[in-house]
Amino acid sequence: MTRLVRLEESVADGILTYAQDSYPREAILILRGRAEHDEILIDEVVIPPLATHGSGFSTFTPQMLPMDFRLMGVLHSHPSGALMPSIEDLNHIYGRIMMIVAYPFRSYSNIAAFDKEGSRIPVRIVPVSRHPDASVDRNGASANSRTL
Repeated sequence: MTRLVRLEESVADGILTYAQDSYPREAILILRGRAEHDEILIDEVVIPPLATHGSGFSTFTPQMLPMDFRLMGVLHSHPSGALMPSIEDLNHIYGRIMMIVAYPFRSYSNIAAFDKEGSRIPVRIVPVSRHPDASVDRNGASANSRTL
């Protein structure tokens, strides 16, 4: 069970920008990172191949993705402003987690993570780090991190 999603600050900024640029259509991104015990670190996003960005929906063809053990889930936007998954969202989760970014796409508080049952998972914005433990102290927190 995932208890925390750590999201690198540069990735969070990119998510907000991508959602703003896609508005009023829904945006969709693949979340890449790594799972460590009961936490997931997201350090990269990828635009899925053959993605469709529509009014009220976004989709992609999972069969077009290469085998990728760093794929942690999918993020999509909700131009309506709803920061909760719909039944349709929960029926189409791909990976360990689902993230949603909601309108107005201006702050980290517009980003949320959910497990396969639709329960919210706390998101902590962390500084960019290429080493798994470089920004984390022995208690698992960073002086520069913010939990949402």
